[in-house]
Amino acid sequence: MSVLVFAEAINNKYKKSSLEVVNYGAKLASSQGSNVIVLTNASADAAAELGKYGAQKVLNFESDSLHDNKMLSQIISDVANSHNADTVILSDNSKGKSLAGRIAIKLDAAAVSSATTLPNLEDGFVVQKSLFSGKAIGHYQMKASKKVITVAGNSIGLEEMGQPVAAEAFDASAYNATVEMVETKRVEGTVPLPEAELVVSAGRGMKGPENWGIIEDLAKTLGATTACSRPVADTGWRPHHEHVGQTGIAIKPNLYIAIGISGAIQHLAGVNHSKTIVVINKDPEAPFFKAADYGIVADLFDVVPRLTEALQKFKAS
Repeated sequence: MSVLVFAEAINNKYKKSSLEVVNYGAKLASSQGSNVIVLTNASADAAAELGKYGAQKVLNFESDSLHDNKMLSQIISDVANSHNADTVILSDNSKGKSLAGRIAIKLDAAAVSSATTLPNLEDGFVVQKSLFSGKAIGHYQMKASKKVITVAGNSIGLEEMGQPVAAEAFDASAYNATVEMVETKRVEGTVPLPEAELVVSAGRGMKGPENWGIIEDLAKTLGATTACSRPVADTGWRPHHEHVGQTGIAIKPNLYIAIGISGAIQHLAGVNHSKTIVVINKDPEAPFFKAADYGIVADLFDVVPRLTEALQKFKAS
């Protein structure tokens, strides 16, 4: 038996989440005494680099129809069957979530989404995931002979654990797309929020979009991605792809700086898995302080520029 990982490439490059699932699959295969195979939509040269993250065998195909999840799920399922894979690993992003159910049905497999740990093999095959906006941990025993798992980003870390391997071409020409992509728009120039390790976020305490320059200055100094609360996105101060929270994007950065955000439960649900939370708010009763690792009770218009200046001086030295 083997573990099959699908590592998605965009413009022939891999996001951190794609490399993390390769790590995850390699560690699972090692614990089971099996091997890990990675299927990827990239050139042979780009695909070969997946060996650094644990891939033992890499199958690559290049297709303009990756948007067709019906076609892609069939490709992954066929590769799983032909290589005797009993576990399929996917990223827990929109693509992975859409594929998981289709693949599970095709393979007659059990499926768990948003896994946060490697499976516990001592009591069968038990996978953990967060429940109730991070207030509880669920333990899912997967009893089926075949399994499909999507892995939550930034859950197990990322490490190099091997050397590049020569990719083998997989012929996908027999698969026909049934969906036509008319146009694709991607946010360019910044690390996407699900991938970001450093995030600077702000809320209604900014008073208006004209004041956002101090947030962008701090983010640029840190090399961070900017985010916002839902009211800020709803009023059009910031684009909706920056909205984090229960109804927006759930993130798990190493550092989350919340500026002028009160910390409603809906917002906390999307950020409470951040490794370190820093809150800046002039209201000492703001709920966010209860979840903060560090808090500053002060006027953000005074603190943020001074923090940026201090960081710039530190980096210069």
